[in-house]
Amino acid sequence: MNTEQYERMGQGLGFVAALDQSGGSTPGALKRYGIEPDSYSGDDEMFDLVHAYRTRIITSSAFSGDKILAAILFEQTMNRDIDGIDVPDFLWHVKGVVPILKVDKGLAEAADGARVMKPMPELDALLEHALSKHVFGTKMRSFVQAANEAGIDAVLDQQFEVGRRILDAGLVPILEPEVDIKASDKAEAEALVTEGILSRLGSLPQGQRVMLKLTIPSEPDLYADLVAHPSVLRVVALSGGYSRDEANRLLAQNHGVIASFSRALTEGLRVDQSDAQFDATLAASIGSIYEASIT
Repeated sequence: MNTEQYERMGQGLGFVAALDQSGGSTPGALKRYGIEPDSYSGDDEMFDLVHAYRTRIITSSAFSGDKILAAILFEQTMNRDIDGIDVPDFLWHVKGVVPILKVDKGLAEAADGARVMKPMPELDALLEHALSKHVFGTKMRSFVQAANEAGIDAVLDQQFEVGRRILDAGLVPILEPEVDIKASDKAEAEALVTEGILSRLGSLPQGQRVMLKLTIPSEPDLYADLVAHPSVLRVVALSGGYSRDEANRLLAQNHGVIASFSRALTEGLRVDQSDAQFDATLAASIGSIYEASIT
């Protein structure tokens, strides 16, 4: 494991850029960027367009390790290059940004107010490949829709089971049991998720640490015990559909929690902007998210 990356993720000032839209979410990401679905045909063309978009973000003068600790990548992005350099190596060696890989294959159907992850039969091979690409850690998302103990237990049991496999492979996992910001009992669900995580952290092998990616809580500083826990390297927050301004406002109330925003990060970026306009818009976004992340 890269010690410099480990210390940066645990102690550095900044936030995590989530650039990991996969097949299902890519059309929406391109549409917000100004590329309509009827302007391309087939997955290959779609993924070429989104790679060009991500490359524009990563190569922007605004995107650097000064304010961004890490970037989460989709598997296909990990396997591509920027200026002839593998994307994970470009991130780390050119930009000073730690590379992280999204490893889940999407969500299963809802049961007990939650959606666990679909099976990942090729996970071991993917983890081995990620190590060969010099990736530091992974991310995997589940979805909690209600304060249902059975559903939350299923989500957390799966997250920790897979998380231990990722640790055994030599990577640092980000466990992401997202709570739906539209849930009528959001605060209760977040409390159950927090209690469930705390009760499971003791099952990790001594000396090993995970990261957590959680919904910005309705109760400020709900995650304080997680932030301070010796088995947690970092707690990051997802924007979950909030606008950037609202996500920043709420995040700033949670001390020690940093952003891992996707849609909120890229809000306002458009394909028809000049490079100067694009860089200025991205710089303003990064600056505001950074400020909310260092409280």
